[in-house]
Amino acid sequence: MEAAEKATCRSVDNFNPLITTIFQVSCILVISHMFHILLKPLGQPGPFAQLLAGVVVGPTLLSRIRRVEDFFIQASSAEYYMFFSFLCRMLFMFSIGLETDIPYLKRNIRVLSIVAGGGIILASICAAPLLWLLIKVFTVTKSRFPFYLLIFTVLANSASPVVIRMIAESKFDNADLGRLAIYSSLISEMSCVAFVATLTACSSTIRLVGAIIATLVTVLLIFLNNYLPFFFNKRNRHNRFLTNSELFLIIFILLAISLLVESAGYTAITCCFLAGLMFPREGKTCRTLLHKLTYAVNTFVLPVYFGYTGFQFNISKIFNKLTLILTVLIILLSAGTKIVATLAACYYLKIPRNESLILSFLLNMKGNYDLIIINSPPVPKMLWENDIHDLFLSVVVLKTLILAPVVAIWLNRGEFCAHYPTTLEILNPESELRMLTCAYIPRHVSGYLSLISALSGCPNATLNPYVAHLVELPKKKKSKLMYHQLEDGDQYSDEEEYGGNDVVQITNALDSFISETKIPVHEAKIVSSFLTINQDVCNGAVDLRVSIIFLPFHKHQRVDGKMENSMEGIRTINHKVIRHAPCSVGIFLDRGQTGFQQPHGSLSVQNIATFFFGGPDDREALACSKRILMHSQVSLTVFRFIQANSSIQNSWISDASHKDEEVVMAISSIGTENEMDNVFVDTFCNRYVAQGKASLIEKYVSDGAETLVALREILDNMYSLVIVGKGGRENSSLTIGMSDWEECPELGLVGDLLASSEMNFNGSLLVIQQHRHSEEDEALVTP
Repeated sequence: MEAAEKATCRSVDNFNPLITTIFQVSCILVISHMFHILLKPLGQPGPFAQLLAGVVVGPTLLSRIRRVEDFFIQASSAEYYMFFSFLCRMLFMFSIGLETDIPYLKRNIRVLSIVAGGGIILASICAAPLLWLLIKVFTVTKSRFPFYLLIFTVLANSASPVVIRMIAESKFDNADLGRLAIYSSLISEMSCVAFVATLTACSSTIRLVGAIIATLVTVLLIFLNNYLPFFFNKRNRHNRFLTNSELFLIIFILLAISLLVESAGYTAITCCFLAGLMFPREGKTCRTLLHKLTYAVNTFVLPVYFGYTGFQFNISKIFNKLTLILTVLIILLSAGTKIVATLAACYYLKIPRNESLILSFLLNMKGNYDLIIINSPPVPKMLWENDIHDLFLSVVVLKTLILAPVVAIWLNRGEFCAHYPTTLEILNPESELRMLTCAYIPRHVSGYLSLISALSGCPNATLNPYVAHLVELPKKKKSKLMYHQLEDGDQYSDEEEYGGNDVVQITNALDSFISETKIPVHEAKIVSSFLTINQDVCNGAVDLRVSIIFLPFHKHQRVDGKMENSMEGIRTINHKVIRHAPCSVGIFLDRGQTGFQQPHGSLSVQNIATFFFGGPDDREALACSKRILMHSQVSLTVFRFIQANSSIQNSWISDASHKDEEVVMAISSIGTENEMDNVFVDTFCNRYVAQGKASLIEKYVSDGAETLVALREILDNMYSLVIVGKGGRENSSLTIGMSDWEECPELGLVGDLLASSEMNFNGSLLVIQQHRHSEEDEALVTP
């Protein structure tokens, strides 16, 4: 609008508008990064710094200087700025769609709809009296219906890009409340777009035709995106990423379709978001788009977009008394509407009050679709009066500038995301399980994929697995090639070369697994020195909020059945991770063809054994077994080792009505390890053994020698996987004398024995250590 005013006064541009646009973008990027460096130690998020940078460059500060104003604001500069904003908006909405967690969205659609819908309904009601007031103030005689849509959007909309970036920078995006805020804001924004588009389409025949055209081209884009990736995946089967030309073709199609939607008179943000949401997640095409777009969007696109929002704001426009009063009134009404509606919805959903309050403030963020309505009314060839435009633009910018620092300080306190399940024992078997697996070479991945396949067997539970490729940081190599001398698809940075051919093999294995099982697996690569890579693993576990980390054993089985060291550095890293991990840890020994195989697609049932001696580690191992036994191709047998002169009452036979809540109360009141073990085993029996889903066999032994004999008898049967706790019960007579064979203490007494070649056991082995809470862990968890 500022540029449009200048256009009425000037007929010729003093400077090339393209040059001024590029220079403006550069200034916003530089100043926003400076602000971000200064404000980040104070806990302030990137969107706040970027919005502030735009305000500094714009007519509020620097552009008040006559020469700067003449350079930035010219007759045709508004069109360049608007087109550049369109490009930014198209890219980040497509990127948001790609990163959307569809399973989470499906599981929680009711909760998300209630939280988002409450604000929309209340805003549509509160917009009516505000419409009446503003019509009187601005003497609006025509276009009252679009004016109502403007007021409704400013009151109801939640800017999803702002919410997403604030939560992501606070490392809050994997927390339940963080995901609730992200997807509630997305549903709120998409609902506002759909509401405005539907009412606009019903207002005239021409607008209805435009809506039909926009819908058809969006369906065409989704159709193309469902077929192009399969073609590109097949074409690049031996590469990790697509070539730059193939990536450009996908972006060009997205741009062309988006321009068609915009020319039909509707915003393309829904089109781009749906294109990303419906994009096939398997294969190299999606990986390339995420790899290329995520960095570009977070580093360049969003800072420029938020900066341009601040650039449009002119503080001198609200200096008169009436405009200032109206600005404060609308900000208070908008904030109050969202807070009241969100708190009411959260009260109905039984969400804690402190979480409800921070959620209501997060959903008050503005600066995306509301700006589109402010700058481009939903009526062709219509512009708002300058007073109306400046008023609502000031409301959007000031509200975000005021609330963003408050929300950031609140989030950085850490009280909303510091607590999450760090052990499997306290995790409901039907709730979401987040796990991190660490692989050094492709051989490690095949075993992990079998484990992921088994853990995903419960139909009511959700598995969120991450596979991290750990790569030792090599010596820095300098490339003598310039960027334009690289071959198509190559990277200028050496980082993508770290890992060599192992990266491609791991990627291909994951692609095949995802395509076959439809289980989404997140891939990551950690490049670091082996001296400090354990810190990166632990920090990653905190950021991802996983409940268990799986590490590979440092030995592998040769063809002759003997164990051989793979990489000695792995053992040192395992020791460090076990000592400092913020959650439970499992060490997985995969024995290849003779070990545990992927249950998905298998015609034969695999037998799994769990050894239970007692103690927190064995309870954690049994909790992990609960997840695995739910798979239809798995048969679980639990062997409980009991002191020969003790008597354990099998209360589960006669009392099958125990509830999980009663068990928790029993554990809290009993207090001793022995009784905790009994209660945990009884609960397992009531829920699984009594229903025929698992078997329980009790072995009475007196000392370590009898335990060894019992283990040899058990392993004579064909078990493809054995799960055991690392520690068992301390000072237990069941394992007396077994320490004489100890070679790998990180596996515990029983695990070390099972991993040795003397036991003649050819199945895979999983040794689990339960997380012990400490003050150091609390410090790690707090962001």
